[in-house]
Order: sequence, then structure tokens, then C-alpha cells
Amino acid sequence: MNKKSNRFALIRYVNDALVVIAAYSLALWKTGHLDQWNPAFGLLSLVLWYFVSSFSKLYADRRSNKFAEEIIFIVYHLILFTILLSSSLFFLKPTGAYDFHFFAYFISANFLLAAITKYILRKNRHAAFYQGRMNDVVLLVGATAAAKNFYDTVQKYYYYGYKVEGLIDDEMNNIPGCDYLGKISQLDLILKSRYVDEVVIALPTDDYSTIQRCISICDYYRTKVRILPDFKQYATSSVSIQTIGQVPVMNVGRLPLDRLENRILKRIFDVTFSVLFFLTFGLLLLPIIALLIKLTSKGPVFFKQERWGLNNETLICYKFRTMVQESEDVDAEGNYQQAQKNDPRITRIGAFLRKTNLDEIPQFWNVLIGNMSVVGPRPHPTPLNIESMNTVDNYMLRHIVLPGISGWAQVNGCRGETRTTEDMQERVDFDLSYIHRWSFWLDCQIILQTVINFFRGDQNAY
Repeated sequence: MNKKSNRFALIRYVNDALVVIAAYSLALWKTGHLDQWNPAFGLLSLVLWYFVSSFSKLYADRRSNKFAEEIIFIVYHLILFTILLSSSLFFLKPTGAYDFHFFAYFISANFLLAAITKYILRKNRHAAFYQGRMNDVVLLVGATAAAKNFYDTVQKYYYYGYKVEGLIDDEMNNIPGCDYLGKISQLDLILKSRYVDEVVIALPTDDYSTIQRCISICDYYRTKVRILPDFKQYATSSVSIQTIGQVPVMNVGRLPLDRLENRILKRIFDVTFSVLFFLTFGLLLLPIIALLIKLTSKGPVFFKQERWGLNNETLICYKFRTMVQESEDVDAEGNYQQAQKNDPRITRIGAFLRKTNLDEIPQFWNVLIGNMSVVGPRPHPTPLNIESMNTVDNYMLRHIVLPGISGWAQVNGCRGETRTTEDMQERVDFDLSYIHRWSFWLDCQIILQTVINFFRGDQNAY
């Protein structure tokens, strides 16, 4: 990590210290006890804040992830922080007005201030990446497909914060756009003569001796090492890494949602979220949207379509009707007609509903009856499934979990029309990534990002 990155990490710690102290002052002010400002409480709060961060991973590097994930980790951190702080106050019994109202203001202020300041810091960091002021300099070892994917990715997305210095490989296999710096045996000379923050090793996993030699050289120069393993052969399984003693072991095992307790947790969340949605927003939005659809076009309010769900079983998916009543799903040649930009079949109110995802509201009924989840791979119409199952790798594996109203693919921009097989493959890859790394917090992150997209709009939604 370069000096500027170290400085940014320090700024994050200092920022949170100021957030905690400011939140403490605001809570005392709101409860009318500003005169009881206690340095001991402030110190205890700071100590517990940083102690909890080692468990909550609050300061993990999430430069390439969406801000919604950072919000989720702030919430997780504050839950642990609140439990530990309230328990400490119970045993220490300090003097002062630390009642429920104080804690409500204190934790709320911590959340708001932390979210706002971290967002500002995040944007400043991305600006520094874009301007080339704070990038980590990377050296690639090995001209493999994994190396090419890494290079293409960091070149396309500047906010990853990497600048590839060049490539070394025993063969002159150039990656387009990446400078070839020599053979792997010259790694020692390159690290001695060039500034490199990280060495990314992308050699075949069976070339153990070369990998180990590169790691030893990097250790000598105290250069950080990353290894790009090739797990594509395990794409249909859940892969995790653990150590047994000093031996790293790759586990190819059960998926998270294969576990009964996880399925129960997800189902409880689905039902609770759906009921709360209907009681808060649904009962207001449903009649308004239904009336607007009736007033602006002929036909039924709801649109029902056969789609594939868990274990390839068909389900009837409910949506608000967004197209004219005469529209057909399949053209004269038998091909499924996906919605396109400026599609003449879409009504005026339908365009708004699709842009904001409000057309999906009736699917909360699908969630309540159990054939969909709030979060999961989006269910596709039967004709689209038939078209894709033989052309897209691992396509049918997306049906090993319940489909969802929103999904990991959708919040990452893979929604709307899939013009090519590659577009559908990208969507499926996101779906499989979600299935393999499912967690309750990931579902919360996807829901939060969906809400953000509702207000921000999605250029692929039409």
C-alpha cells in the first residue's frame, strides 16, 4: 500500500473518531444534558468503536463495491457497538443521563454522520483514482486468461484504483495494451528498479515452484502479493478457502441456502418484509397505480405470465400491466419479444412503472404464497428460458433457489433487454455469484441498492 493509501486509511480512522464525538455531543444536546459532557464516556465509546471494527470489518477495503454494501456494514457495526456499549454502561454504572432517548439519538447520529462522511470520503477517493493520484501500482506475473481478465477489469473500472505497470512471463504473450517487461526470472530486477505496490500472480495453479519463488522474492522486497486462482472448473459449486494447521484447503461444498436454518431465516424475512411493505406502502400504491392504468389504457390492471422458478417448476408471475392489451410475447417466427428501448407496446404509465420497478409490486403476493423471494435471480418467461438453456453456460443452475423480485444481477446493471448471448451470460454469472455467496446481509444490501436505484433511475430499465 502506497503512502497516499496509508494516509487515506488514517483519515478514515480519524473521521470516525470525530463522528463518535460529534454524535455524543448531539445526543446530549437533543436530550438537554450538554452540560454533562463526560470525557470518560467519549473515550469508552472510541475504544469500543475500534474494538468492534475488528469483528464487523468496518474498515475493509470496499473501493470496488457499491456504497449500499458499506451502509450494511455500518448498520452491522452499530448493532454490535450498541450491544457492547450498553452492556459496559450496565456494569460500570457511570453518572449521567444515558437513558433510551439518549441512546436513540446517539446511535442515529452515529449512523447518519458515518454514512454521510464515508460517502464523501469514498467520492474523494474515486476522484483521486480517476485522476491517477492514488492508484496502487501492480505488476502482473503470467499472461494467462485470468491475468487478461484482471487487466481488462481494472482498465475498465477506474474506481478499483489499480495501475498496471506491466506484465512478465516466460513467453512473449502480450496482453493488448499491457507492457511486456520481461521473463519471470527478472522479477527480482524489476522490483529492485521499479516502484510496485502489489504483484498479482496469475500463473497456472500446478506451477507451484514458480509461484513459490515469486512469493519469496516479493517477501524479500516486502511487496504485497495477490494470487489469481482459476476456479472456473468449480463454477457449479460453492468454493471456500480455509486452513488446516498451516495447510490451505479449498472446500467445494454445500451452498449457503442448502442449509435449513438459512432457508428458514430467508423465508421469515421474506414474509415479514412483504407484510410490512403491504401495510406501509402497498395499500396506498396499489389502488393509485391500478386507477392510473385503467384511465390511460384498455385492458386488465394486472399482467400474468408463466415463468420458471425453483427446480424449473412453472409459476404464474404477477405484474402491473405496462403494455397495450394487444401486445404479443412471441413474434410470428416464434421468438420471444423482449421489451426494447422506445418499445411501441409500452404504455405511457407503463414506461414510468418499468423505470421505477413499481410494476413489480404485485410480486410481493408471489413472495407471500411462497413461489418467489424478495431477493433472488429474476424469473424469466418460459420462451426466454428455452432460448437460453442451450446457449448460456450453467443457465439452469440459477433455478436451484427461489427467484426474486430483485437480484444481484439487476442491481449491478444487468436488467432489461439481453441483446446477445454474452449479455445473458453476464446476468447468469451474477446470479450464480449470489447463490454461492448468499447471506442475510447480502440480501439487505441488494434491497438497499434497489431502493437507491428507484430514486436514481436505471438506464437499462425500459
